[in-house]
Amino acid sequence: MADILTSVFRTFMSQTDVNKDVTVSPHSACSALLPGDSSVIRSVLLPGDSSVSSSVLLLGDSSISRSLLLLSAVMAASELGVRVVFFTQTQIQSLPVSLQKCVPSPESLKKIKFSYPRTLGDLLQQVAGLHESQNTSPTPPSLIIVDRLEGFLGGNHSEDQSSAAHLSALLCDTSSFLTQILKQRSPSYAPCRLIASFRSDVDSEHAGGESSATDPILDVLDRYFQMRCTLDRDRSYEAAAAGLKELWNVYLSATGITEDACTKEREDRPAAAPKEWQLSISPDGSMEFKMA
Repeated sequence: MADILTSVFRTFMSQTDVNKDVTVSPHSACSALLPGDSSVIRSVLLPGDSSVSSSVLLLGDSSISRSLLLLSAVMAASELGVRVVFFTQTQIQSLPVSLQKCVPSPESLKKIKFSYPRTLGDLLQQVAGLHESQNTSPTPPSLIIVDRLEGFLGGNHSEDQSSAAHLSALLCDTSSFLTQILKQRSPSYAPCRLIASFRSDVDSEHAGGESSATDPILDVLDRYFQMRCTLDRDRSYEAAAAGLKELWNVYLSATGITEDACTKEREDRPAAAPKEWQLSISPDGSMEFKMA
């Protein structure tokens, strides 16, 4: 399930779509985070069934993907009070514009731990370290984020495919392990979710966000991640008529893989029909979503 990303989309919905959606309250003067009652927010982001650790692979433009990852991290930390671990090779210089309009409290930002591994080896070591940190930390992270997997994996060589499998397996195993710890210590914060971004060298088709050619590394990642969130630039007439705004189609779909690597259980998971959103980005960088 892509519940955290979906909640980000709902948070930054256009005012027209907000008024149509009875599950989301209209934005207040300072509502850059989830509107509505906190108990409702918690039930959406952290549903009671914590038996499955959800994992989402975010595909597409690197800068937009990073903004969505940061929005997810800040939302989880500020609205739910859960701990977040954010792995990225490059320093975070600023928050997305959509968050700068209503800056979260410093206390909530302290719940986000940014780690800057330079190499694949560094990342593997730091992720593996989460297994050890639970011995000293009373509450493990409820969200693991990895920015730009391609920066750690390189090209399409066979060794990179092996590295992709190794890293994905470790991330999913860590998510499942921390879910079990959370269920024991803080059930309301379970499960531990996993979101990672990846930009494939293979372009995506405009219909449904499916890859038009085979990317061997992406094929490997799909074996481990339960969901895809694909960003696809909209170059239609409607997009051209939008003027200075960039329009992107956002597709949420199940990978259709029958082996759930995160929970190590086999199950028949029919590929769900893609859920579609549209993202508009203003010249100042602010984001607005609407249901397609």
